[in-house]
Amino acid sequence: MATLYFVLGIPLLGSMLLASTGHRDSAREINVAVSLGTFVATCVLTVEVISGGPLFAWHREFFIDPLNAFLVTLTAFVGLTTAIFSRPYMRVESDHGKMTPNRMRRYHSMYQLFNCTMLTALTTNNLGILWVAMEAATLTTVLLVSVYRTPASLEAAWKYFILCGVGIAQALFGTVLLYMAAEKVIGTEEGALLWTNLEAVKAHLDPSIITLAFAFLFIGYGTKVGLVPMHNWLPDAHAEGPTPVSAVLSGLLLNVAVYALLRCKVLTDGALHSHLAGQSMMGFGLLSVLVAASFLSRQKDIKRMFAYSSIEHMGVITFAFGMGSPIANYAGLLHMTTHSLIKSGIFFTVGHAAQKAGTQIMEDIRGLIKVSPTVGWGMMLGSLAILGMPPFGVFASEFLILTTAMREQPWATPFLLLSLGVAFASIFSRVQPMVFGETSLKPLRHPPALLPVFVHLGLGLLLGLYIPPYLDEWYRQAARMIGG
Repeated sequence: MATLYFVLGIPLLGSMLLASTGHRDSAREINVAVSLGTFVATCVLTVEVISGGPLFAWHREFFIDPLNAFLVTLTAFVGLTTAIFSRPYMRVESDHGKMTPNRMRRYHSMYQLFNCTMLTALTTNNLGILWVAMEAATLTTVLLVSVYRTPASLEAAWKYFILCGVGIAQALFGTVLLYMAAEKVIGTEEGALLWTNLEAVKAHLDPSIITLAFAFLFIGYGTKVGLVPMHNWLPDAHAEGPTPVSAVLSGLLLNVAVYALLRCKVLTDGALHSHLAGQSMMGFGLLSVLVAASFLSRQKDIKRMFAYSSIEHMGVITFAFGMGSPIANYAGLLHMTTHSLIKSGIFFTVGHAAQKAGTQIMEDIRGLIKVSPTVGWGMMLGSLAILGMPPFGVFASEFLILTTAMREQPWATPFLLLSLGVAFASIFSRVQPMVFGETSLKPLRHPPALLPVFVHLGLGLLLGLYIPPYLDEWYRQAARMIGG
């Protein structure tokens, strides 16, 4: 299990290195190199889990199983591609005077520390360390969102800190209550907060305490997921922070928060022998889908629009896991993967488009297909993919979720279909003129480096046509585990 030390140690050491060298021109390459090293380490770790089964490390404080193995690799992969995208993006931001040497140093060091906290949250077996990692992720993200130091970015960072700080405090209280219930069964010296220990005795945990604990944990981690009504931080954080930060917020942070909820759901289902956790997730998931769809048509800022799209998709994912059947869980995991890949790819194109137009207001962005065909086609294909057009992976996962809802929760199906239809109309009607509209801007002399965009879209397309056997087996095993 020594590989895990590389998975966590490489981004941590990279953060320390970039804290002193992050202002130099070479820092962009160092950031990519560190992210590449982390990704290679996660691939090796995943292979070890596939071949040898679940693994423990550091006195069982860390644990890799079918539920988190591929999420770790996905997190490192999106971290790598975002680092590659941020090289030319941050160079332009520096040329425009938005990024000073001190801001570049803060951005690069906090970017790697953010990756470290995400990987720590995914790999830890200790629910107390999970909470610490999520709190650390909040603090690092605050510094990333506010890196421009404009009044709007500082307000967005402050809102993010307050809302997620209050939410994570609720999760802390829920963790304390969980420990209280576990101590009566496990004792104080046997790792009462280790998830594997709790999972083994979940049927013996006090139902009254677990009910209260889940309520606080759901509010706390649900705030990080961006579920309505705890979602207000997410559009501002996406709109005011650098575009690479928007990509990792949608592609990484939201997934990790959902993962934390799933760990808590498994324990709650086993302790209560009821569908309380699933019903809560279905209710708030469906509410998030409806509210996000209604706000999509009102947005003028392109990053805010796709931020509300992330809220909508997190609602769909939460609803799927709330249903709790093996097929619904499988679809939820597939949707997490495809949304992470495609939404981060969309933000890559949004970043270049906003830089070229000099604004994030959609009415002022026109003719991307003329200015830069790669940016234009990347945004168009990415938007169609995230809206669920076949044969992309989002279509496959949403089709599974909808058909499962028709069979298991037919009352919810009309609301899901209505919301998805409104979202499609809202986003497509805004993206189409941005890509194909008339513009007086001249074409770029050199096409931007958008390899990460088409790699993400290619993977999203692959998952709609063919799921590799290893990934399919992970989805199946994790779906059974979540189903309890």
